[in-house]
Amino acid sequence: MTGGILPDSAIRALFEASALKSDRALDPDQIQPASLDLRLGAKAYRVRASFMPGRDFKVVDKLEQLKLHEIDLEVGAVLETGCVYIVPLLEELALSDGIAASANPKSSTGRLDIFTRVMTDHGVEFDKIPAGYRGPIYLEVSPRTFPIVVRTGSRLSQVRFRSANTILGADDLSALHETETLVAGDNPIVTQAGIAVSVDLSGDKQGLVGYRGKHHTAVVDVDKRGALDVLDFWEPLYVRDRKELILDPDEFYILVSREAVHVPPDYAAEMTPFDPLVGEFRVHYAGFFDPGFGHSEAGGTGSRAVLEVRSHEVPFVLEDGQTVGRLVYERMEKRPDHLYGIDLKSNYQAQGLKLSKHFRSL
Repeated sequence: MTGGILPDSAIRALFEASALKSDRALDPDQIQPASLDLRLGAKAYRVRASFMPGRDFKVVDKLEQLKLHEIDLEVGAVLETGCVYIVPLLEELALSDGIAASANPKSSTGRLDIFTRVMTDHGVEFDKIPAGYRGPIYLEVSPRTFPIVVRTGSRLSQVRFRSANTILGADDLSALHETETLVAGDNPIVTQAGIAVSVDLSGDKQGLVGYRGKHHTAVVDVDKRGALDVLDFWEPLYVRDRKELILDPDEFYILVSREAVHVPPDYAAEMTPFDPLVGEFRVHYAGFFDPGFGHSEAGGTGSRAVLEVRSHEVPFVLEDGQTVGRLVYERMEKRPDHLYGIDLKSNYQAQGLKLSKHFRSL
């Protein structure tokens, strides 16, 4: 099968062919090895509730029914927790019939517990853009734990383009793991749904296993790096004799995978939540892993997957080594010009347990 995820060079070509458009020049680091960061536009609309446009409507049609007020993002604005906002994005699409796309929150967005979903006119699925779509794109934004400051050009979501669906099945995934060690663990579980990833609750030398988000904090400016004190926003979590953690309902946790993760240069990966039927918890945000993540030649030896976890309805005991997610791998259309890691000064290469880039190290 030919085709696959479009690399950075092909994304640049989409702009050159006007399949991707923006009235504002691209940011220097906006194109990633296998994705494009999407930028907030000039206005946000506070709405009464989340919605799906549906086949018969444009997003603006539903906005007219549901918007409460309009917010100017040009000078920056606070988006409050528990509220839903719709933001037209700076980028627009004019895709050919052979190119489709899918979106996900950026890594830093997920680690701040900011719920985002991309919408299109006449859309029937969030975060899915059908082949041949022509028109504007919108982002639904709902901060869950911390109020945030955003402005025109802030980047909360990212999109991948594909010329064919080339997700690896169980046999191909097992063969790739044999040669490339995708997940550095003992006998990892490989199925048609992907390769299993488990949680590390063994702790570091001090017993630190993760963080729980605090309530009623100050705002987080999503465009400022290293500006915030960890302890103003997060409660460190420690284990002692028992390697387990009781998840409180509807609390937000940052944990880390037990296994190191590797994405070879000719592949891209995505973390998907583990089957919720195994327990009342889930990895809250799916996430893209770019080609080169965890790749030794790109400075990624030992890179772990950071996990954003919630329990629902009831407290749930999470134990060390418990499966919490799966990595799905897909072929690239061709190798990207730049890999995730040293060359791009990527934020989360060679990471262990790590909060988003907005916080100063303890």
